[in-house]
Amino acid sequence: MISHSDDYLEYCRETAKHARDPHDLALRGRNKKEITKLIHERIVEAVGLRSGDDLVDIGCGDGTLLRMAQDFRVSSALGLLATEEEVAVLRRFGLHVKQGLTDNLPVADESASVIVCNSVLLVVPREKIPASLREIHRIAKPDARIFLGEIPFVEIHDPSPQFASREEMLSHLYRKHGLRTWFGMLRRMAYWQITGKPTVIRNGTAVSFHAAPEQFVDMAQTAGLRLVRYWQHDYPETRNNYLFEKAS
Repeated sequence: MISHSDDYLEYCRETAKHARDPHDLALRGRNKKEITKLIHERIVEAVGLRSGDDLVDIGCGDGTLLRMAQDFRVSSALGLLATEEEVAVLRRFGLHVKQGLTDNLPVADESASVIVCNSVLLVVPREKIPASLREIHRIAKPDARIFLGEIPFVEIHDPSPQFASREEMLSHLYRKHGLRTWFGMLRRMAYWQITGKPTVIRNGTAVSFHAAPEQFVDMAQTAGLRLVRYWQHDYPETRNNYLFEKAS
């Protein structure tokens, strides 16, 4: 019997435990390092990252933006991740990272001149979005540049296939991802069977939050942020990117 879970924190923990490469934490899929790099190059351009900035990257993934920030000679660059397991992976590569969730950021008041939160708020429960925006406002310096990226503006249904049996899932993995992924899941299933643990599949693809542009801008303004501009994300095209400043 297979059960499916939308627990995103557990998905992050599992990903970190089995990570072979720090890019696995970007959660974009393997062999997509160039896409991750391109996305962060555009973010750097959007926020105008420069020497002397204090950067906080909420949901920093594999740390790509933190590495880029070093080339700009920023004063500080801190990455936040949802779980201690992810933090442990990036700390092995010398990056400054902490565990923290969007509605309770482990960052001092008015300490960031640039805040990036890309492809994160869409997995935050809707009831926690106002508190998350208030936390972003709290840690932002006056006139800080704030990038909130990949906010869906339409409701997204989880595209992940659902499987009724282990055999069905293994067959799908082999056809779509090849022998390595198939064998990895087979080993995990064997472990679950030996230890008596249930077979739980965590896809990490469920979207918890979406908002039309005017609705999201209103939420951000209520938290004390001032809209600079927003634009449609390239892919998927059902998301928007937003650039805000902290209102004086």
